[in-house]
Amino acid sequence: MVLAPEVIALLCAAAFGAGFIDAIAGGGGLITIPALMAAGLDPVTAIATNKAQACVGASSATWSYWRAGKVDFRTIRLSILTTLIGAALGAVAVMHVNTRWLMVLLPILMVAIAFYFLFGPKASDEESQARLTPFAYSFVAGAIGFYDGFFGPGTGSFFALSLVTLVGMGLTRATAHTKALNLTSNIVSVVVLGVSGHILWALGACMAVGQFFGGRLGARSAMRFGPRLIRPLLVIICLAMVVKLLSDPANPLREMVMGWIG
Repeated sequence: MVLAPEVIALLCAAAFGAGFIDAIAGGGGLITIPALMAAGLDPVTAIATNKAQACVGASSATWSYWRAGKVDFRTIRLSILTTLIGAALGAVAVMHVNTRWLMVLLPILMVAIAFYFLFGPKASDEESQARLTPFAYSFVAGAIGFYDGFFGPGTGSFFALSLVTLVGMGLTRATAHTKALNLTSNIVSVVVLGVSGHILWALGACMAVGQFFGGRLGARSAMRFGPRLIRPLLVIICLAMVVKLLSDPANPLREMVMGWIG
């Protein structure tokens, strides 16, 4: 597929913005996937190419957080393993299971997460008492990894919320570990989608440059401003995802609501 240079430049700019948002709150795909589809890519190729370039942004953000001492890989080593396994199983399962029911459940979960960060206990950078051991949490991480391989939207929000509420991490530290876990599940998706031949590697490589610098800037901004920046962005991204999902006329939850109204 041949794209004009100005289109590629705009996609790289979109990737920069997505990398910045992803490093702080996740949800960068809300920017890049519509941009890729507007450029003429079919939905599967757009999703696959997005995963490939997003891996670079996640790597960049993870590296920045780790260099700043915000990521302890020893604490999440089991979670990285279970996330990897879960994502692989999810990628296999999606080829055999109808995901329609997730389109009903996901908007409800996203609203619940937004309300938690908006009205629940004020998430700060102070650590709290962990409710689960690292071993027990690894099963939660594996389940979220499965979801990411199976469907994907909102994975970063699920990781961040679970690390804050179950592991007792401060919000900035939870965001840092979220990027490491999300990177793990993204790599699995890239392998599966790459083998199937759906990724436009040259375009993905160009966009990866924007993702790299956006991820670095986003991680630095999150560490500088902490919860003052992360909390509102998490709420905005969750609600934006709900709007995006419900804007699809084929969404079964939208059909149900319109049926009740009608």
